[in-house]
Amino acid sequence: MPLESLTSHLDASPMAALPPVDTWNPPFCGDMALTIAADGRWWHEGTPIGRARLVGLLSRLLRREEDGDYYLVTPVEKLRIQVEDRAFLIADADCRDGVWTLTTNLGDSVTLGAQRRLVVSAMPAGDPVPEVAIRFGLSARLNRNVYYRLIDTAEMHETLDGSELGIYSAGVWQPLGWLPEETP
Repeated sequence: MPLESLTSHLDASPMAALPPVDTWNPPFCGDMALTIAADGRWWHEGTPIGRARLVGLLSRLLRREEDGDYYLVTPVEKLRIQVEDRAFLIADADCRDGVWTLTTNLGDSVTLGAQRRLVVSAMPAGDPVPEVAIRFGLSARLNRNVYYRLIDTAEMHETLDGSELGIYSAGVWQPLGWLPEETP
């Protein structure tokens, strides 16, 4: 299936609003040989997609449903794809006036606060790494460089389960991970 046919109806301008894929309810049309790797690369039929603009357009059609599967959705079709870990990676972070803004590898930006929080979860290999909700059931894993940048500014809190590292954003605690308890 040509990937361009999925994106033919999208406005490709950077400031265009996201299409309302969360409200579209087309029929399921089957599986597509498209995989988003844990490192953020998109693969179609075993070949990496090298055109960043095409990946960006496809990402605008992506959603995760309650069944846990990922779908590319248009007004007339829904195709299941594979995602190895999370759909996006957080590629940059910026803090202004005590509020952190995170930006994905595909240009989505989110602000951490009471409505959007970091959650520590296991990657496929089992390592606990923070992620954040982005849109339409999709989330982004902190890329290593961003994780270390946040760790450099992290504070430690003592909890009943041990020491927790995290940051504040808009006055709200955002966990980055835990330190193992020391044994005497």
